Amino acid sequence: MSVEDPIKSTLDGLFKVLNIENVVGEPIESDDKILIPVTRMGMAFGAGMGEGEGPAEGSSKGSGAGGGAGVEPLAFIVVDKKAEGLDSVKVLPLTPPDPVNRAIGEISAVALEVLKEWQKDKNNGTESGEKQSKLEKTSELAKEPY
Repeated sequence: MSVEDPIKSTLDGLFKVLNIENVVGEPIESDDKILIPVTRMGMAFGAGMGEGEGPAEGSSKGSGAGGGAGVEPLAFIVVDKKAEGLDSVKVLPLTPPDPVNRAIGEISAVALEVLKEWQKDKNNGTESGEKQSKLEKTSELAKEPY
């Protein structure tokens, strides 16, 4: 038996599990929404081979391989068929956010509000003091300890 045989059979089994359909799942449709599951996958693999000679039995050989894969559900992408634009797509996390992700999410939400205000002011041809206050809120949020 060569070392390639157990490696090949182990990898073949792992590659059956590790494919894009298992990371971004098949969409689940209802009347007004589409849910797309998103997961994280991990894989570990190891192989080895050895041979040696013993005093009584002569030479012997051995080889082996092993591996494993894990899947963790992370979120659903929710597409609202009735909404338009950016409001039609939301990400629904299945795990609580860590402090860094929470801060990024909060800053992103405020930044999006500022951009929407800026676009509205630009279209109306006016300057608003509200923009400045939202920018100040963004700065304050970034300074908060998590």
